[in-house]
Amino acid sequence: AYRTLRTQGTDVLYRGPLGEAIVRESNAPHTAPGVSVMRGQLTLRDLAAYRALTKAPIHSQYKGFDVYGMPVPSSGGIAVAEILHLMAAYEQRTGVTTRDVDQVQYLHRFSEASATAFADRNRYVGDVPGVPVGQLTSTGFAAERACLFDPTKAYSPRPIPPGVPDGSYTSCATATTSAQPSEGQSTTHLTAADRWGNVASYTLTIEQTGGSGITVPGYGFLLNNELTDFNFTPTQGEAADPNLPGPGKRPRSSMSPTILLQDGTPFLAVGSPGGATIITSVSQTILGYLDRGLPLVDAIAAPRLSSRNGSAEGAEPAILAGPTGAALTALGHKLVPGGTPNEIGAVTAIRSLGGGVFEAAAETVRRGGGSAMVVHPDR
Repeated sequence: AYRTLRTQGTDVLYRGPLGEAIVRESNAPHTAPGVSVMRGQLTLRDLAAYRALTKAPIHSQYKGFDVYGMPVPSSGGIAVAEILHLMAAYEQRTGVTTRDVDQVQYLHRFSEASATAFADRNRYVGDVPGVPVGQLTSTGFAAERACLFDPTKAYSPRPIPPGVPDGSYTSCATATTSAQPSEGQSTTHLTAADRWGNVASYTLTIEQTGGSGITVPGYGFLLNNELTDFNFTPTQGEAADPNLPGPGKRPRSSMSPTILLQDGTPFLAVGSPGGATIITSVSQTILGYLDRGLPLVDAIAAPRLSSRNGSAEGAEPAILAGPTGAALTALGHKLVPGGTPNEIGAVTAIRSLGGGVFEAAAETVRRGGGSAMVVHPDR
């Protein structure tokens, strides 16, 4: 497929034999004996009409850094920004910084911030007109949402209701409580920088493991099953669900490739695979490095909690089996094993050391350990 694209250009996908092969296999997929799948309805006209959109990134500011994330229909840029703003709002509300609290209180704050951000993400973010991006990523909205936070106990009952991002932030305004959608995960993240200081944070996905499980004959690539990122039943009660399928809509994702700039210069780039846990993995890594003062590789390796506004929260064994898990349970958190095999995310990151020098970091243990290297080291 790559050779064909290289020699014949992208038209071979949208209007040529590569596209024809995709359409044929989508509509009459080959299967193993005894396996049946629904036939697709893809047409060459669909491929020809598809456009890869270039959009401005989500931009927010956090403690002197410019934070750039993926725009709608991904929910990652918005949710990561809201989590960071909520953590800052909790500092203002309690008078104690994220760096100065103990591990239990840090994870309690992070859990509440994550659940709150997911409540707002599920209610407002999707491939629909009028997503209130500016309000959802504002410090005023975060300050209003932070009034739900209690350092002595988890919000109950879950799920947390979404807020009202109307620009008037004077009270604890909430909307109707909603259900929690689910997401699959078979995603890859790459973070890279070059000698000239250019930085890329790149997440790609085919949705669930193996995507659709269908390979295009003669070309050797899998077709995704990304449409399963839609909600197929409404999750927002009487309110409109922004992630229901519709003509021409793109499903909401949680991909969260993130780049932080300091004084206009790349400072940190980070991302992860992991379905909806991407948002929590990326946020927790940023907080671990910036606010908790951990070395970058330790911020990545730190035990993870993924609170996505469901009745339970995914946690890794290092949290579940120790006193931290017991203390969080005493605060009202319902912890369950997170991920398979009990791992959450697989982060890669790069930070600038200045002078054109970068540090690359990745997982030390999760998923067998990641890969991080400097291809042409100067020292």
